[in-house]
Amino acid sequence: DLYRKVFVFRKDPSDAYVVLRAKLEQPLQNFTVCLRSYTDLTRPYSLFSYATKAQDNEILLFKPKPGEYRLYVGGKFVTFRVPEGRGDWEHVCASWETATGIAEFWFNGKPWPRKGLQRGYTVGAEAAILLGQEQDAFGGGFDVYNSFSGELADVYLWDVGLSPDKMRAAYLSLRLPPAVLAWKSLTYEVKGDMVVKPRLRE
Repeated sequence: DLYRKVFVFRKDPSDAYVVLRAKLEQPLQNFTVCLRSYTDLTRPYSLFSYATKAQDNEILLFKPKPGEYRLYVGGKFVTFRVPEGRGDWEHVCASWETATGIAEFWFNGKPWPRKGLQRGYTVGAEAAILLGQEQDAFGGGFDVYNSFSGELADVYLWDVGLSPDKMRAAYLSLRLPPAVLAWKSLTYEVKGDMVVKPRLRE
């Protein structure tokens, strides 16, 4: 249970990463991924990397530069432009559904205009899920200049698209539905220089 704790990736650039173990029975027709990050990086970095043997960017939450997030599904991406960071925690949730190909992006509890991506696609279940690095091969192929440096918390993955009130609940750290990956019951393995610390502030 990582309640009120954070993952601190200490180095920049970093070779550290965290492997997350998810219980996925079948491929994903829908998903929502949420997390909170705190960093002063201005170079590109990966926040959440979900790779299958067929596709290294099966699900990828990536920040190419300040004020911009990219959501990849099956190797294709859409871009969401957000206000320039003010040196604070940023909470993001991204959801996607195969039926419409609609990608939803929530930034600090507010929805951004929806975009279309990979309609009819299915996300594979046999996945390597990593925090801190961007996979260019299944479970590896890292470029240190896409590595994350800073603090990560409140990482969740659901196999459904969350409703707007649940998206806001994730931002406010309220009660959430059972998840495939949940911060309060996370199975993870640390590789390299990453430490778990108490959160310094809300």
